[in-house]
Amino acid sequence: MIEARGLTKRYGDTLAVDNLSFSIEPGKITGFLGPNGAGKTTTMRMILGLDQPTAGTVTINGQPFAKMAQPMRQVGALLDAKALHGGRSAYNHLLCLAQTNNLPKKRVSEVMNLVGLSEVAKKRTKGFSLGMGQRLGIAAALLGDPQILMFDEPVNGLDPEGILWIRNLMKALAAEGRTIFVSSHLMSEMENTADHLLVIGRGRLIADCTVDEFIAANSQQTVRVRTPQPDELAKLVAAAGGTIRDNGDGGMIVSGLAVSDVGDLAYENSVRLHELAPVHASLEQAFMDLTASSVEFHAGVPGDGDGRVLTGSGV
Repeated sequence: MIEARGLTKRYGDTLAVDNLSFSIEPGKITGFLGPNGAGKTTTMRMILGLDQPTAGTVTINGQPFAKMAQPMRQVGALLDAKALHGGRSAYNHLLCLAQTNNLPKKRVSEVMNLVGLSEVAKKRTKGFSLGMGQRLGIAAALLGDPQILMFDEPVNGLDPEGILWIRNLMKALAAEGRTIFVSSHLMSEMENTADHLLVIGRGRLIADCTVDEFIAANSQQTVRVRTPQPDELAKLVAAAGGTIRDNGDGGMIVSGLAVSDVGDLAYENSVRLHELAPVHASLEQAFMDLTASSVEFHAGVPGDGDGRVLTGSGV
């Protein structure tokens, strides 16, 4: 288990992490979300002892990472897949890690096979693609067969097969009772992978709940309907306190009323329905709605504002 209490980090006048308290429990995948600049990487670095907190504490199984006698046997981490010696082969990169952490040599071949790099074991890492580098970083994290695994953007550079592989790997490791803590900007992947979410904005914790709870709490329930009597239904919905809009494909989206409410209105007023279904919000939309005020950098939209369309020249 990873526990943070009042975790705070300042860089000069910049408050990167602001009084964070949370627990990351075993047996589940905990997703770590937040806009760019929210403090995710800084938090992960403090967990691993790479940065010292200005205030507060963070422990792994009750003790700071720096006090662990055999850290790689307890915690495996991938924070920067590019942190490789380009002149070394993949095998020798892992062998050096194994030897400096008193891990058996045979473990190197085991993890290389697990991540699918056995055929390029003797190749120098400077020729590796981004996806291959990610796989090697994951192999390094798994080297000590740890109970706690931390991944920062683990699917960067992976093709669809690789993304499915790391998703299933994390689920299998969590099913074994291990603690999996993963940071990612890919909301669709987190929706398919994570059991629990920690969401931060501007260094502060703004959500600590399951994925389903997060979506339900941060999105408005809507209902999709299709009817040959749209005007009649629109009047009924408005009278019941809901709103309705054209979805552009022949259907309409009702907000503010449950599916049963819309169905009852139509039935009681003899409005024929060809479609009636709840619209399930995505994690991405719920995340965008919750963190809108915490985004540090807002990009403009081409053609927005004064109507000019930006081109590549001079931008």
